[in-house]
Formats: sequence, C-alpha cells, structure tokens
Amino acid sequence: MYTAAGQPDREQLVQRFVPLVKRIAYHLMARLPPSVQFDDLVQNGMIGLLDAIDRFQEGFGAQFETYATQRIRGAMLDGLRENDWLPRNLRRELRRIETAINQLEHEHGRVPSEKELAEALGMSLADYQKTLQDARGHQLVYFDDLAGEGDEGFLERHFTDNAADPAAILEDKSVKATLITAIGELPEREKMMMALYYEQDLNLREIGEVMGVTESRVCQLHTQAIARLRSQIVGEIPKAAKRRKEKA
Repeated sequence: MYTAAGQPDREQLVQRFVPLVKRIAYHLMARLPPSVQFDDLVQNGMIGLLDAIDRFQEGFGAQFETYATQRIRGAMLDGLRENDWLPRNLRRELRRIETAINQLEHEHGRVPSEKELAEALGMSLADYQKTLQDARGHQLVYFDDLAGEGDEGFLERHFTDNAADPAAILEDKSVKATLITAIGELPEREKMMMALYYEQDLNLREIGEVMGVTESRVCQLHTQAIARLRSQIVGEIPKAAKRRKEKA
C-alpha cells in the first residue's frame, strides 16, 4: 500500500476501503429520508476516506479502519447538514405521533399498538404506516429539543457550544436512565430490530431477512421505535442541556 518512495499509495488504499464507505452509507440510509441519494452519501464518504488517508500516520490496519470510519461518517453527516432531513409538515406529524404515544401510555399503562395509534390520530393503519415510512430520517435528538420554554434563540447562541452537543447531552444521567427504561419497555419486535441495527450493525435489508419482514417494514418499525423513545426522553433533554450549560 506504499509507493517506491515510501508514501501511501492513495489509489490502492481507496480501492481497498471503498467497501467500507459503502457499508457506512447503507447503514446511514436507514436514518435518512427517501430524498437522500445513496451515491451522494458515498461521494461525501470518499472525501472523508481521502482525508483519513492523508492524516493517518501509523499504518493502514485495524486502527486505520476505526479512524477512517469516524472520518467517513463525519464527512457524510457534514454533507447532509446543509439540508433539512425532514420536511416541516412531516416533523409536525411525528410530534403528533409522539404526543399520542404519551397519552395512550398514560391512559392504558402500556405501550400502544400501531392500530391504537392510528385510531387516536384519525388515520387509517395504512396511512399511519406510510407516515412512518416517509419519516425514516427521524432522529432521537434534534437541536430544537435543546431549547426550553421561551428560549427561541437557543440554537443561534449555542450552535457551536459543546454544552449543546446532543451526543453529550445523552450522557446526562437522568436522560440516560430514562432512555434505558424506555428501551426496555419497547415492544419485543422493535427491541429486536433496534438491537440488530445498533448493536449488530446490520442494515435494513439484513434485519428484514432475520425478522422475516420486508425492508420497508423494518424502516417503519425503526421510526416508530424512535418516536416511542422520544416520547419518553424529550422532556428531559432541555433540562440536561441547561445543567450542562450551568456547569460549563
């Protein structure tokens, strides 16, 4: 993987790690709306791969693959941040779903079924599942969630503030405890799907094969599971952000 002059052979390294770029792109597609093109993710990922090759100085084995994975994923996310992953009307529908989940759980003392949620929302089951399918880019945390009441300028003031980092806020003890409890209360199929995706690193097609369902059905289950988790933790997020800001 080196030239006669002892420098990394970029062309050979790129060819070797193209499958890694594609694997990361396939994995991210499960969290992105249908408007996002796979080829666009790969193109941005290749920029991250080249950057990793240029920066890494310790050989190109397992350590490099770990480092490159971070750079590739980061480059893909950087390319996506310029666009709104979900249309506002779809984001509103997802907030309605989260509210309905919360209300039905309090009324019945258990997680509601898809049919119950569809009825509560005044939708047919097919329309409800289509909404889940269309919203496959739904995330556990948005920057908007970090703002408390009357804090409209939160994003502008804290966009570059480490205290407002969603990943860091998920490390808050109260948020983490709430999230762990919420994951434990997911329906078994959704819990299995989340484990296969986040722990086993399978893509949607592979998960569908394991569970005996279609790829689109896995996508629906993923969106619904995220909505269930958000309905439990969203109230804790601005509180955690405020605590981190006070400590900073």
